[in-house]
Amino acid sequence: AGAKPIQSTEGTSSRQGDLADQATGNNEVHIQLKLKQTDAKILQAIEEALRRIEQGTYGVCRDCGEPVAAARLNAIPWTRVCITCKEKQSAR
Repeated sequence: AGAKPIQSTEGTSSRQGDLADQATGNNEVHIQLKLKQTDAKILQAIEEALRRIEQGTYGVCRDCGEPVAAARLNAIPWTRVCITCKEKQSAR
């Protein structure tokens, strides 16, 4: 007479698993989108560097007009600014 009804937990862990899978999937999509955006930005920067080579302005800092150090160009061939100007930008 005093028995309590049994609550069904059937499907609960399955739903939680589905939500976790969905969250993981959404995170992976977000990461892939960010990677594609980064790739697109780098590709654009490389194309701009190639144009500067054609124009004869490659290796010249766009901010101060001084030559960009060879070590910086070797590390980041598509850079548009010398290390001094980059540090000034980062400090802002």
